[in-house]
Amino acid sequence: MAYTPGGGAPAAGVAPMGSQYCVCKVELSVSGQNLLDRDVTSKSDPFCVLFTENDGRWMEYDRTETAVNNLNPAFSKKFVLDYHFEEVQKLKFALFDQDKSSTQLDEHDFLGQFSCSLGTIVSSKKITRPLLLMNDKPAGKGLITIAAQELSDNQVITLSLAGRKLDKKDLFGKSDPFLELYKPGDDGKWMLVHRTEVIKYTLDPVWKPFTVPLVSLCDGDLEKPIQVMCYDYDNDGGHDFIGEFQTSVSQMCGARDGVPLEFECINPKKQRKKKNYKNSGIIILRSCKINRDYSFLDYILGGCQLMFTVGIDFTASNGNPLDPSSLHYINPMGTNEYLSAIWAVGQIIQDYDSDKMFPALGFGAQLPPDWKVSHEFAINFNPTNPFCSGVDGIAQAYSACLPHIRFYGPTNFSPIVNHVARFAAQATQQQTATQYFILLIITDGVISDMEETRHAVVQASKLPMSIIIVGVGNADFAAMEFLDGDSRTLRSHTGEEAARDIVQFVPFREFRNAAKETLAKAVLAELPQQVVQYFKHKNLPPTNSEPA
Repeated sequence: MAYTPGGGAPAAGVAPMGSQYCVCKVELSVSGQNLLDRDVTSKSDPFCVLFTENDGRWMEYDRTETAVNNLNPAFSKKFVLDYHFEEVQKLKFALFDQDKSSTQLDEHDFLGQFSCSLGTIVSSKKITRPLLLMNDKPAGKGLITIAAQELSDNQVITLSLAGRKLDKKDLFGKSDPFLELYKPGDDGKWMLVHRTEVIKYTLDPVWKPFTVPLVSLCDGDLEKPIQVMCYDYDNDGGHDFIGEFQTSVSQMCGARDGVPLEFECINPKKQRKKKNYKNSGIIILRSCKINRDYSFLDYILGGCQLMFTVGIDFTASNGNPLDPSSLHYINPMGTNEYLSAIWAVGQIIQDYDSDKMFPALGFGAQLPPDWKVSHEFAINFNPTNPFCSGVDGIAQAYSACLPHIRFYGPTNFSPIVNHVARFAAQATQQQTATQYFILLIITDGVISDMEETRHAVVQASKLPMSIIIVGVGNADFAAMEFLDGDSRTLRSHTGEEAARDIVQFVPFREFRNAAKETLAKAVLAELPQQVVQYFKHKNLPPTNSEPA
């Protein structure tokens, strides 16, 4: 999906941009082991304080209860935070020995602290780390353990409904029945939850199975009444009422294992007027299934690793890196647009890869000693081990390689796309949701091998893989917009359609004067959705998940 600057209010029916971000609640459980003993006649009385970083300053977020006389506390009070995948959320856990009733922390003895990002905890699900004193020396043998759990009701219910011998409402035909499902609202009125499709010209309709969040249907209360209304569709909107009945999710769950439930569809007016009135037909619940609708956080907590690869454009159109006008010129601040893009994406992704070793590849340059053009080379000049240690390692390898290559061309994307796709294809053989590959391509211009790149992207769309393209400089990036399948489905030159949209393009120039976090948000906004979409399509639950 392409980034759209400005834009004003969203069109009707379109969610605002913020809603596409991965935001959910995370609960953190904290325990300590072997804490320092600060009390003379007894053991320490520890409590834990959580700080979050806001604009470079640590602010107290919450604190646990005090565990009396305990050097190995397991705090019952949990920390609940909003989790934002596309942000680096820095946290600091500090433990104190309560000496007085004061809320001022300087009135209590310091037992040690630990700092990390929320992403680090989420990607590991549970971490144990040594506590440090203010001087960064170990706080004795003290350890802190932090475990993460998602707080969300992400169950969904799938219902399959049919009708039999419904009342005939059309003068020259049968009926065009549809159903509406309601739940009680807070104001005591019935609130519409779902409307089925209309089945034309029948008294024995079979509606398509449909899925709704369980919380939407009954607010998570399986005993809450659900009103089902049956109507005959009319083009003028004056739909004719056929009948109704009430049930609950608890009752509907009886329609399992091929045993349907039947409900009499009752028209109260007819029931009052006709002594021999039986019903206005039967609504058949053929099946009712409650499943877990897995989220991005479920997959990360389940052990899915995000495998990050960088592809850097070293074509001649970037300019001589020694010239201040070059896009590869590293300014006195030690950065340029290429490094800014690497940092923006890499600082987020690196939390989700356990070994933090990332391949960094270049394309479009002549390499020593024979000065042949390469469109897929390791920027550390080690083809058997192109891995760099963390984002710092990528930045160092990038800076070190600049004096040793000759910028050339053309701008070919397909070799690097195919390179990462080969590893993604190997990951599919495991039939588990354990790896998802992200390729960041940073480029200054027009793609030379458009047909080959289109084909490579279409093939990659079938794999656990996403492609992020950051356009640097002021070139025309129309080709990038074409690869980003927002307005139309991307097709290869053979006519084959992409299985899904896996390309996100962002022009760096839109973010030159914005906070560095803004670029990361725009670039990574769709990634959680793409990860979930792929694994759900392949029917792969989170690796360490409990059965739905």
